[in-house]
Amino acid sequence: MTKRKAALKPAGAEAQVRRERKTTDQFVGRRKTAVARVSLKPGSGKITINNRDINEYFPRPDLRAAVLAPLVVTERVGQIDVNVNVYGGGVAGQAQAVSLGIARSIDRADNTQHTKLKAAGLLRRDPRMVERKKYGLHKARRATQFSKR
Repeated sequence: MTKRKAALKPAGAEAQVRRERKTTDQFVGRRKTAVARVSLKPGSGKITINNRDINEYFPRPDLRAAVLAPLVVTERVGQIDVNVNVYGGGVAGQAQAVSLGIARSIDRADNTQHTKLKAAGLLRRDPRMVERKKYGLHKARRATQFSKR
C-alpha cells in the first residue's frame, strides 16, 4: 500500500477479510454445444432438469436411459437427488452432457466407482464437434455440383 493510501485510510479500519466461496459441488458435462451443470445430494432419487422433472424434459425413453446410465451402473438409482442446469445444443446432446456430468460427480464423490464408470464408457467426453463451413463450398465439405456440359 502506498503512503498516500495509508494516509487516507481511517485509523481504526482493519484489513479487508476475504470471503470464502460456498462449496457447492457442481460438475460440468459437455457434448457438441450442450453444457450441463450437475449437482448431486443424497435423497429420494428425484431428477430435476432446468426446474422440470426428467420425464417432462426428456420424453423419449432412450434419452432418459442415457441420463440414468451412471446411476444404474453404480446402483444408486433411488438414493441421489440430481439437480441439473443444461443449455445449448439439441436434446440428444443435452442428455449426453447430463450423463457425463452425473458420472463425473459420482466419480469425485466415491473413488471406488471409477472402474465401473470407466468400463461403461461414461467418463469419456465425446470430442466430436460440427466441422466449420469453408468458403467456396456449400457446407463444410459439400462443393457445387459439377456440370460436364
